[in-house]
Amino acid sequence: MNNHGWQNQSWVSEFILLGFSSDPTTNSILFIMFLLIYLSSVLGNGLIIMLICLDTQLHTPMYFFLCILALLDMCYVTTTMPQMLVHLLAQSQTISFAGCWLQMFVFGALGITECIFFVVMAYDRYVAICYPLRYTVILNWGLCIQLAAGTWVCGFLSAFLHTFFTMSLPYCGPNKVNHYFCEGPAVRSLACMDTHIIEMVDQLLTVFMGIIPISLIVASYVHIAMAIMKIKSTQGRCKAFSTCASHLTVVTLFYVPATYIYIRPNSSYSPERDKQVSLFYNAFTALLNPVVYSLRNKDIKRAFLKVMGHVRVD
Repeated sequence: MNNHGWQNQSWVSEFILLGFSSDPTTNSILFIMFLLIYLSSVLGNGLIIMLICLDTQLHTPMYFFLCILALLDMCYVTTTMPQMLVHLLAQSQTISFAGCWLQMFVFGALGITECIFFVVMAYDRYVAICYPLRYTVILNWGLCIQLAAGTWVCGFLSAFLHTFFTMSLPYCGPNKVNHYFCEGPAVRSLACMDTHIIEMVDQLLTVFMGIIPISLIVASYVHIAMAIMKIKSTQGRCKAFSTCASHLTVVTLFYVPATYIYIRPNSSYSPERDKQVSLFYNAFTALLNPVVYSLRNKDIKRAFLKVMGHVRVD
């Protein structure tokens, strides 16, 4: 019924992504910088996946989850960066309506999956520190696979709702998206109807997918902190805390900018600032995750040396 009302209007068949700059020199510099970030992200996460798959000593729930996180980050950054790199050098910066739909969906699906997946990783640390003797019994492979699959299903279903609500709006006027990819709030601001109800639904969905995971992560770490305080030796405490420090760092790097973008009133929407913040939680977290995990992790370093053929048997 809505379609007939807009039949006389010109429907948008493609969007123009404005990106970061219209200056060719600036774009060339940005291209080199973003290409290095993208390649480093893919290589870093790819290396972690390869090491975990090759080294049987890393075939534990913790590294299984880390492997999935690395895979998520690789896919996540590939959803936006290659297209942005092409647009930085190309004359045309258009993306088809269907392409925009698909990019928004996949980006949202992977982002929400990662949000929920951090809860699974926090649960893994909780079981490891609070129930060390029963760790492999509680987190058996069947449960690990179910938890991993469950996060992907939740992520893709939620993203489908978000994308369906946004892209089913009528787009009949301006088609210039002030962003480097098809992000929900940036595209929705171009709709030629009142988007207040859609925004409220989206906000509820975002709160549900943001606040609940954060609350569960905080709850896990409260229990972890209490368990660490009971450890008698200082060395034992440090070891227990260091296994959680990497996860906490990565969670903070992801959640703070993502929360800023999605859990706030639409009136405070600022395209230029949002582009920079989006870039941080999209590109930089994917780049920093392998660094955070590999620098703090003796097992990953040992596996790397082993693969390189330089390992010493302790």
